Amino acid sequence: YLDTGLFLDHRPTRLHIAKQAGGKRFLNLFCYTATASLHAAVAGAKTTSVDMSRTYLNWGRDNFRANDLNPDGHSFIQADCLQWLKDDTGEYDLIFMDPPTFSNSKRMEGVLDIQRDHVDLIRMAMDRLAPGGTLIFSNNLRKFSLDREALSEFSIRDVTGKSIPKDFERRQNIHVCFEISHGN
Repeated sequence: YLDTGLFLDHRPTRLHIAKQAGGKRFLNLFCYTATASLHAAVAGAKTTSVDMSRTYLNWGRDNFRANDLNPDGHSFIQADCLQWLKDDTGEYDLIFMDPPTFSNSKRMEGVLDIQRDHVDLIRMAMDRLAPGGTLIFSNNLRKFSLDREALSEFSIRDVTGKSIPKDFERRQNIHVCFEISHGN
């Protein structure tokens, strides 16, 4: 087992984030090794990266240094993303959220089940999204179904097709990806 620290199927998503992030406040939830944050920071964004794992956050800081970016100019927060979203009062122009399918970590209260919990999770993230901003929501649950009715106050665009690179075309269900904004 070799962990590269990258989700290879999200290359187009990270490049899209880089194109959108210049001069923006970027929030990366469930950030893993903060590679989406790195793409945003290289483009000129002020980034906030949140994950429960200190190991992965440290890897994210190392990624910034390896790309000649000072991680001290960006926020790396070790926290349960659900609780952090409840407590945070910040506003962000661009948010990327790629939660796990399931989590029952000792560091969090309760259990995260993305199919069951995605509506609440998206609503909490949308409370942090600035007017005119975009939430990029993704997950890798093969049979995921977004509850559009429960989220009907938001504009939702399925961008899964353009978020999957050519080398993953055989597995079109490798992940789902949506762009969500305020208003219909």
